[in-house]
Amino acid sequence: MSNNYNLVTVLGPTASGKTAFAAQLACRLDGEVISADSRQVYRQMNLGTGKDYADYSVNGVQVPCHLIDIADPGYKYSVYEYQRDFFRVFKDIQARNRFPVLCGGSGMYLDAATRKYRLIDVPRNELLREQLASKTPDELFSMLSSMKTLHNTTDTDTREHAIRAIELAVYYRDNPWLTNDLPELRPLCIGIRFDRADERRRITERLEQRFQHGMVDEVRKLLAAGLHVSDMVYYGLEYRYITEYLLGKTDYKTMVSLLNTAIHQFAKRQRTWFRKMERAGCNIHWIDGNIPMAEKLEISLKLLGRL
Repeated sequence: MSNNYNLVTVLGPTASGKTAFAAQLACRLDGEVISADSRQVYRQMNLGTGKDYADYSVNGVQVPCHLIDIADPGYKYSVYEYQRDFFRVFKDIQARNRFPVLCGGSGMYLDAATRKYRLIDVPRNELLREQLASKTPDELFSMLSSMKTLHNTTDTDTREHAIRAIELAVYYRDNPWLTNDLPELRPLCIGIRFDRADERRRITERLEQRFQHGMVDEVRKLLAAGLHVSDMVYYGLEYRYITEYLLGKTDYKTMVSLLNTAIHQFAKRQRTWFRKMERAGCNIHWIDGNIPMAEKLEISLKLLGRL
């Protein structure tokens, strides 16, 4: 019996093997992978972002993957752009009677896709801002309360946040059509996880492999191409720590140790985000990463109603 899912979401902490699994599952479903990784959108940033191109080759078949290598280094790709691009790709895959498999570990990207946040690229309303400039915090709070239900306390924790929240509410009120065109999603969410000891070992081994394959040279080339140090910090842990090493702020051994620790801490934050997703109502079916790939696929296909 089919459960009528129209999307599979595969998530997990870094180095959990989710990409290889998602590609194998997509191949079984006659599907295509949509990446949910906030850094793999950038071209020329392969080792530092952990792109595993080989994982998309399954039994000699190249599984299509979308939203990888779509922006140039130096560009600041936003969550808004990701949501827009995700739904464009999702609708295209469906139109071709293929099955979409969303895969990644970037929590905001996963939420932007599966929870359909209203992420409209709302412009600044200078006239409205002038009108609000003389309002007290209480007046701004009262005004915002009359326009929307306040679920998010950050809307009112500063004057600037309150003004921006009012600006967004006015824009949505005046342009209701902007939020009515997102397709219905019926996702099955599958998580891949290991126990802490295995996770730590996998993270460290994968980091060592990336260094062996030339991750330092990748960062060196990006800096030589004109990327600013602040850009490298923006693009994540690997680029930040290796840039500091290349600038002589730390030695190689210390850099590797600090980066390894930072990635372990990042994996912990990912797990925290996934628990937050579960508390918000996302039913994640966790699969032990140590079991054979065939078993992982069998479990997933049964959940989908395909076996």
